[in-house]
Order: sequence, then C-alpha cells, then structure tokens
Amino acid sequence: MYSTTLLVLDMQVGNFSEPDPIYNGTKLLSTIKSLIFKMRSDQGRIVYIQNIGSKGDPDEPGTPGYDFHPTLAPMKGDIVVHKSTPDAFHETSLQHELESRDVKKIIIGGLQTEYCIDTTCRRAFSLGYEVTLVKAGHSTWNGSILTAQQIIDHHNDVLGGWFVTTKEEREIVFEL
Repeated sequence: MYSTTLLVLDMQVGNFSEPDPIYNGTKLLSTIKSLIFKMRSDQGRIVYIQNIGSKGDPDEPGTPGYDFHPTLAPMKGDIVVHKSTPDAFHETSLQHELESRDVKKIIIGGLQTEYCIDTTCRRAFSLGYEVTLVKAGHSTWNGSILTAQQIIDHHNDVLGGWFVTTKEEREIVFEL
C-alpha cells in the first residue's frame, strides 16, 4: 500500500471557464494530468477534493461548473471528498480516508493558491503529514494588489519555508 497520496483540489470546470478563467489554466491542467498519470501508472491512490460553491459561484452544485474538469475526472477506485471551506480536512472525511490507508505523505496540487492550497497545506502539516506542494501545480486569479503569478510565487516561498517541500512536477516521485 502506498504511503504517498496525490491530493487534487478543486479542479472543477467552472474555474476554467470564460469570461474569467484561472491563471495559466492550460499549463495547470497539463501538470495535474501528468501527476495523475504517474500516480495511476504506479497504481497509487488519488484523492479528489470537490468544492461545494455557494449560489452563483463557478463551482455551484447542480451547475456544469461543479463537475471535475473532464481531462482529470476521477476513475473507479479514486476517492472523492466534498468540502465547503478552504480547508480540505475541516468537517470532511479526508483525515479518515488518509488514516485508513496509512498515508504519511501528501502531494498537493490544484486550486486556489491563497485559499484552499494554502490552508490545506498548513493543516496537513499540523496533522503530521509530510507535504509536497507542486510549484506549477496550483493557480489562482489576479488579485487587487498582486498578480496571480506573484501570489503563486509568494505561496511557494512562504509555504516552502516551513510547511511543505516545494518541487517541480518532473521531480515528483510516488513512493510505496
């Protein structure tokens, strides 16, 4: 059984839709798809986190935007966890799913850098997991003060300074 799990956060159709798609969405999809392919090739475990957006949000349940992006959709055997806060562990089954599979290491990618990625990385660290954040494996939108790329770079630096190890996708190795 794998001690490492790939955690894919909020890769839902609505986040990639016009008129305001996620920054660098095509590259992000390619990076996450590559990680999923590697994990599947090694018959490893993938946990998909699906955000339950509020009314009018791009990921509102019951709308086409709520579905996982079709190029990354879960397959039989994958785990899907639903969340309604930026913390993928808060009031979800994620901790139970990981503990029941004796997971010790988590590789994280997805959306949104300054909310769900940041919060889930910090929470996973505080729960004792060894966390790897994929440098080009998360994204966001431009903010009022910083560009999306500045937000991504800032979080890679801040999280990598204490809570996670940051790696490029090509450096990621899934371990038994």
